[in-house]
Amino acid sequence: MDPLEGEASSVSVEYEPVSVKEILIEMKDTAELLIDLSYSAVLHRNEDLAREVLRLEERMDVLELKGRMSLMMAVRNPGDAEQLAPVLGIVTAADDISDAAGDIAKIVLEEMGLPEAMRAALPEATETLVRGVVDVDSAHAGRTLEEIDLESETGVRVIALRRGDDWLLNPGPETTIEPEDVAFLRGPDPAIEGVYESLTGDTYELPVVDAPDVADLERAVDTIVHMKNLSELAVDLAYSSVLFDSENLAEEVRNLEVEVDALESRFEAWTLRAAADAEDPISLRGLIRLGSSTEVISDAAVDITEGVLRDLDVHPVVQLAVQESDEIITSVEVEAGSELDGTAVTGGVPDAESTMSVIAIRRPGDGWLLVGDSDVELQAGDVLISKGTRTAGEAFDALSAA
Repeated sequence: MDPLEGEASSVSVEYEPVSVKEILIEMKDTAELLIDLSYSAVLHRNEDLAREVLRLEERMDVLELKGRMSLMMAVRNPGDAEQLAPVLGIVTAADDISDAAGDIAKIVLEEMGLPEAMRAALPEATETLVRGVVDVDSAHAGRTLEEIDLESETGVRVIALRRGDDWLLNPGPETTIEPEDVAFLRGPDPAIEGVYESLTGDTYELPVVDAPDVADLERAVDTIVHMKNLSELAVDLAYSSVLFDSENLAEEVRNLEVEVDALESRFEAWTLRAAADAEDPISLRGLIRLGSSTEVISDAAVDITEGVLRDLDVHPVVQLAVQESDEIITSVEVEAGSELDGTAVTGGVPDAESTMSVIAIRRPGDGWLLVGDSDVELQAGDVLISKGTRTAGEAFDALSAA
């Protein structure tokens, strides 16, 4: 048994007065980071990243227990119970996402195996995420993120820091990078290499892989990548549905979950067919685990929307938590003549001076457009659901105005 797994059940948790809002913020940020870390661990077959996932999974277990305790203490009458029941569903869903991410990480730690085709496909599906230990001699050590200004100069963002057993999931401009911090960086491949070297003193090398040579296996890998993208989109839209109390968005989450279920069925069939032609069929075990865990994430997204779908008045604390989390979700309308009017969006990334990622568009007369798997040109009147940093969100809002 991995030592990290053994520690999870031994953590003692006692009730203490804590803010439900702060717990929800941390659970949401942790769940999103877990998805990123787990798939990156698989992509790079990186045991260090996989172990970070298990550390975070243990942290999530504690957060879930604290959240349940706080919610139980907050219920004083039937009205409280009605408003807080959906909150409990959100807490449980975040923990389900955490468990699924832990199962994905164990593909690496338990050496279940994955075909090379998996690594060949994922670079096109994910932004690069790397883990590195800050060198004592790094020029960035002892400086704040505002002073370093990595995101503006390189497009690379420090999405989290681990300092011993403490996690900084929401590093802001005033956050100081200290020597020996474990830093998690996300950004485009060309820039990641230079930033990683300047922080750690080590060289980062992108993985080199062979193209898949089994037709059914290639289809299976393409399908799992599509499932991953849809599941991540479902989680984003689920939190958006709560933030904006949007039944339309919640219905889109349900539609996405149905699509992921159908994809998983086809994925399993293609994987089994590929096993007959693969040189090492055992190497497909990890792919099967990846498929089932990805489907769990989409199921959890539907659970987040339960209060909206059932027309329950979700407690305001949930909307506050979504607004104040690490990667905020915003809604802006494109005005005629603005910088966004007529701008192309490719894979969710607008051709504009912004690091916000467009995840969905509500277009008058056309309903909701899910941006992740298609290219689109923005039009006046479009309502954009986007995510990114708070600073990027403010700039994006300015771009939408004429």
